[in-house]
Amino acid sequence: MLKQPRVNDKPMWRWIGLRMSLLAIGAVVVISVCMWINVTLSDWYFVQHLPPGPREELLALRAEPELNEARLRQVVAQYYPLDYFQPAIANRDWLILIGLVLAAIPIIIGFGLWFSRPLSSQFSAIAQGARRVAGGDFLTRLPVHRDAPDELQRLVSDFNSMTTQLERYERDVRESSAVIAHELRTPLNAAMGRVQGMLDEVFPSDATQLGMVKRQLDQLRKLVDDLHLLSMARAGRLVLECSEFSLAALVAERLAWFQPQLDEAGVRTQVSVADGVRLQADRDRLGQVLNILLDNLLRYAAGGGQLNITARRVHGLVVIEVGDRGPGIEAQHLDSVFDRFWRAERSRARYSGGSGLGLSIARAICQAHGGAITASNLAEGGTLIRAQFPV
Repeated sequence: MLKQPRVNDKPMWRWIGLRMSLLAIGAVVVISVCMWINVTLSDWYFVQHLPPGPREELLALRAEPELNEARLRQVVAQYYPLDYFQPAIANRDWLILIGLVLAAIPIIIGFGLWFSRPLSSQFSAIAQGARRVAGGDFLTRLPVHRDAPDELQRLVSDFNSMTTQLERYERDVRESSAVIAHELRTPLNAAMGRVQGMLDEVFPSDATQLGMVKRQLDQLRKLVDDLHLLSMARAGRLVLECSEFSLAALVAERLAWFQPQLDEAGVRTQVSVADGVRLQADRDRLGQVLNILLDNLLRYAAGGGQLNITARRVHGLVVIEVGDRGPGIEAQHLDSVFDRFWRAERSRARYSGGSGLGLSIARAICQAHGGAITASNLAEGGTLIRAQFPV
């Protein structure tokens, strides 16, 4: 799973608003500074060109205007140009201000485009990536820019998660198609070969031969039923017939079914399920999950000689744990055990009768109940399957 980007409190409205506000404030400040420089230089130029006597008098009056305000007004009115006091648009200061504004407009536009370019380029990259995905390139991934707005970072992260899922689905479909064809062909060919042998009178047409054909057809039917269940679960159409029941009674019932095989394999069973633990769920489907876990233990972990089943309530959830002392699962395969047709021992799984759909069915049933199922290795050896359901 791809990690979601860390939220830096940079929503897009703030990201854009801050840059546009800084651009506007910068333009106002620059124009104001230019006007101040213009006024300062104009006044300095005017004072420097006054006769020495009036210049010294004006500077002295400016230094302490409160001593002789009337004389200061008289000197200013006498020597300053008349257009300094005209509010008309023709005033030189107005013309300078208009010139500064006209000069600032292209600069503001240029900086605005420069500020918006990173955002535009990232949206363009997303659009290009979407076009590549639409063309069938599910390996497309987009880089996450940490200085981008939060919404854009989440959009890029969700896009990458989507392409990762699409790539996984495409790979699953490609691999599953070949595996499904092989899994269906094996019992079908066996049944057809047996029937053809009876037609050719190679094998006798008796109950024994027909029983062998039926076993192959039963295997074929079970595989089709499993595939149908997975398809219904993926489409969100798996029907659940929920009722309230005791989890301890369900575990005892399923263990009783498997007890002869467990005894034959020399597996010791330890159960710790409180009598008060009850579930509102599909009893048969949860029993199917337990059957799958027990069947897997007999196939792959019976050599450990031990089975531990515990159930408890944790924060509004019922947690069921099934542990063994078998060889365990390689760390890199812990997430793959719930994939369709995945086998722990590919060379021997078909000999032991497994189709590789058991744990994927268990996961589908758990998810249909709003729960989850995970696998981990125990420190002392063996595997722990942990399923949790809402109470």
